[in-house]
Amino acid sequence: MTVDQPARPRGVVTEPSAEDGFVRLVSQRLGGPLGRRAAAGRAWWSPVRVTLAVATLTYLVGMIFRIPCRITVPGQAPDHFRLMCYSDIGLLYQGRGLMAGLTPYLQSSPDYPVLEYPVLTGWFLELERLLTRFLGGAQGTGLNDWQQVSSTLLFVDVNQVLLGLLFLVAVWAQVRTVEGRPWDAMMLAASPCVAAAAQINWDLLVIALTALGCLFWARKRPIVAGVLLGLATAAKLYPVLLLGPLILLCVRTKKLNDLFATLGGFMISWSLVNLPVVLLAPESWLAFWTFNSDRQGDLGSLWYVFELAGHPVPALNVINFVLMLAACLGIGWLIMAAPRRPRFGAMVFLVVAAFLITNKVYSPQYVLWLLPLLILARPRWRDWWLFTAAELFYFAAIWWHLAGVLKPADGSADRLYWVAVILRIGVQCYLVVQVVLDALRPERDLVRAGGADDPGGGVLDRAADRGWSLTGLWSRPVSTAPAPARAAGPDPDG
Repeated sequence: MTVDQPARPRGVVTEPSAEDGFVRLVSQRLGGPLGRRAAAGRAWWSPVRVTLAVATLTYLVGMIFRIPCRITVPGQAPDHFRLMCYSDIGLLYQGRGLMAGLTPYLQSSPDYPVLEYPVLTGWFLELERLLTRFLGGAQGTGLNDWQQVSSTLLFVDVNQVLLGLLFLVAVWAQVRTVEGRPWDAMMLAASPCVAAAAQINWDLLVIALTALGCLFWARKRPIVAGVLLGLATAAKLYPVLLLGPLILLCVRTKKLNDLFATLGGFMISWSLVNLPVVLLAPESWLAFWTFNSDRQGDLGSLWYVFELAGHPVPALNVINFVLMLAACLGIGWLIMAAPRRPRFGAMVFLVVAAFLITNKVYSPQYVLWLLPLLILARPRWRDWWLFTAAELFYFAAIWWHLAGVLKPADGSADRLYWVAVILRIGVQCYLVVQVVLDALRPERDLVRAGGADDPGGGVLDRAADRGWSLTGLWSRPVSTAPAPARAAGPDPDG
């Protein structure tokens, strides 16, 4: 006797093993897909619960990884570069006056540099400082060695808890952003890159806010999405790049009311966070901007490799600006001239990848910026593995470069570090090419298989589409018919 199964909505992926070759291989090694009787009892283990459980384990592995760098008694000096467990968190707690009781931006001292981060990150640090003091951490000047160690350790612990919660928020949002594809979020939840880099700095704050912004945009809540993206930009600069693709896609589909609502929410939230510091401490507010403007080619960038090789690049700010402008113009042309409107998540990935490839610095935690967007753009496990391998190789190389481990005995340059930087950039360029090809040939796009259009695109999903060309004004309307549904089976692209 056969049992009728409920019809599955178009584009919904309930069994990733039917779509992705890697998942199918792992499934076979673990005993194969669940049968009908087993599946009937797994309702409680929804994609949200499973991914959050995996994310918790991943984050705990990262905490264990950093135990060798915990300073618990005065005088400890672990080699955090050689052990690859370096973190800014404890160092900046002391080095930017937080342990001395200073409020970022608003209180200054000649003994401490101004905090060189956007304002919302500074307010987040202030919240953590107050929590540390509330929990008994000593703060102020004249602390003895034991008080300094205890207070710093408590501040680090507060950070580990709050950053872990932010990671879970980001994973929860990733599960729910692209309708019908909740299991793609496992690429974020189980990422070794998160275990390695999540506790270097405070980037999980902006990751969570950006993920929530994308979620609310996907749920057709443009004002809320704009507010969240404005807050994200107030924490780190890169989320402002999401507005470029958003503007052009809304122009192409004539969704101008939703665009203006998003931009309005963005400006209001960003201004409310920044204006108090602009008015009360303008020089402190400018510290972030002058720090990045004055910075030369730094760790992780191609420009730093040129400098190590004895060929520093002159007028780097101008070159960096021109390259990024050219990349944005190219992405803009792709958005407007592609035969079918590209997906929002894919175009966002392109613009942030272009920024990181051409940027003057690539800190190890910047992998967290790109990973969620890669999942939105191209959720293929083969690409995820390639991206992960390159990033982990770079992660090890940068710390051992700073520790001097990679330097040859003859004193020559540690070219293995150069290779790691070039490999990372090369893999990112490869992924960019794949996403561009998906936009030009929509039938290649895994997310659009099964009849979907732009399931994470909010008001853009199945919107009227008009292409544009350099030879004229608006061209004829573009068909919004989805690509033909592909039968379940081996993924031809891996």
